[in-house]
Amino acid sequence: MDESYSNLPSSHLLGSVPAVVNEGTNSTTHEVPEANMRIFPPNNGEGGSGRGYQSLGSPTEGFEQQPANNWKGVFSISSYTQYFNVDTDIVINRLISSLFPIDGNFFSKIDSNPDLYGAIWISTTLVFLFALLGNYATYLIEKHSDSSTSWSFDISYVNVAAGVVYGYAIVVPLAFYFLFQYMGSNPSLIRFWCMWGYSLFIFVPCAFLLLIPVEILRWIIILLAGTASSSFVALNLKSYMEAGDLTIMAVASFFLQLALAIFIKVWFFP
Repeated sequence: MDESYSNLPSSHLLGSVPAVVNEGTNSTTHEVPEANMRIFPPNNGEGGSGRGYQSLGSPTEGFEQQPANNWKGVFSISSYTQYFNVDTDIVINRLISSLFPIDGNFFSKIDSNPDLYGAIWISTTLVFLFALLGNYATYLIEKHSDSSTSWSFDISYVNVAAGVVYGYAIVVPLAFYFLFQYMGSNPSLIRFWCMWGYSLFIFVPCAFLLLIPVEILRWIIILLAGTASSSFVALNLKSYMEAGDLTIMAVASFFLQLALAIFIKVWFFP
């Protein structure tokens, strides 16, 4: 056969076998261009920013995380995680500082890292202590007066203790926060909650001492504890003031804290 006909393509002929193409050597790499998604509509309207379409890689201010100081941050749990980032040594240090009211520098100690962990822990501990030890004190009094009398646990102590302790630790600092703002000062609500919460720690050991069955001694204990706690609040609040005409606020906080101590004695340890 003539060699010129042997070079003709034969893949279209019936019964012919097509040649195997080595794809490994002739393959071509196709690169897919990176997708660049855009936010619609473009941000070139009001405000004169003129930025046009915005890339999803760089979100606008509307998609940024809401800070903790606006109202959306107030109702976000993640906004408060930083106020529980404390270790045991820091909490113990602040508990000890709350027992020495003369210093009046508690705000300077918590300025870089105020916490809510200690305030919540102290308040919850006091709720259970007042309910439990208050009932036990009533039991001791009734058994001392008449050993044959029957006694039952009064569950209402738990409700009253929770309402008084949590209500005081939340509402009172909040009220002083708004009063300070009204007076032209620039307070911090988190620091107020922290300071007032630690001011209640002295009532934890005081609750155990109030089980002593001597009435005059119990009054001395609660008045000493109330005075120490009131002085701690008033002196620290006074050091936080920016103007001298706010001294009346420190005096009001002193007597308010002392009234809480007297209520604890009268209601839970009669």
